[in-house]
Amino acid sequence: MNSTMCTALLTLLSMTLFAGNSVLCRLALLEYKMEPVTYTAVRLISGALMLWLIMAVRHKNVFKSGTWPGALSLFTYMACFSWAYVELPTAVGTLIIAVAVQTTMIGFGFFSGERPSRQQGIGIGIALVGLVFLLLPGLTAPPFFSSLIIFISGAAWGVYCLCGKGVSDPAASTAGNFMKAVPFTLLMMLCLPSQVSFDNPGVWYALAAGALASASGYVIWYMVVVRFTVTVAAVVQLSVPVITAIGGVLFVNEPITLRVALSSAAILGGIFFATAFRRG
Repeated sequence: MNSTMCTALLTLLSMTLFAGNSVLCRLALLEYKMEPVTYTAVRLISGALMLWLIMAVRHKNVFKSGTWPGALSLFTYMACFSWAYVELPTAVGTLIIAVAVQTTMIGFGFFSGERPSRQQGIGIGIALVGLVFLLLPGLTAPPFFSSLIIFISGAAWGVYCLCGKGVSDPAASTAGNFMKAVPFTLLMMLCLPSQVSFDNPGVWYALAAGALASASGYVIWYMVVVRFTVTVAAVVQLSVPVITAIGGVLFVNEPITLRVALSSAAILGGIFFATAFRRG
């Protein structure tokens, strides 16, 4: 197998694992009524342990890696992610996250002195119109509060990505951030003890999301992302909402409504336009 084919297969695997996070979360919360606090705790701690083992094999000390701002943004992303998916369909949540991540990162660049090109402005504008259409009041509109929470989750992921800019070893940094996020998770559990229960069968979904979809997915992605330009890496990740929507249909029996389909086209098309044609 040549290197190009290997890169393509690893990329597809990592994107599928990222999409799997949304599907696994929705299954745990929908099928087994698992508490979001418990789901977040199991997912994050199992991810931290898996990454610690991977880094131990590489003889890396993860406790010296990562940053506290990165850890806090990672925890915020995961906690809000779980709370929002109590009510949100999988495809809708992923679409809102996609807009939130792009808005956060481009907004940071704007306030740092970078000015978006005309194409970037048009693309993000199209994506935001798609988001507004998705959230307009109506029978098929997702709950606004949950949509707001998932937007905060996506914004936190955008901040997490910004915290990782320029790190020399992204995998070790990710492992360190996971480990540093554990205290935030334990504090959440102490503050909300009534929402902590580990005898729910959904715990297996949370373990899969943490140790497999999150930890392994991040490591695989970091193996291949160095082979892409920034633009290609951004565009590749637009496959996640599509894979998530397919997973929602196959495993959660969620229908794809006309509103979601039209919003998807606007949001993904706008972000693609902003990333693939960012100059000019």
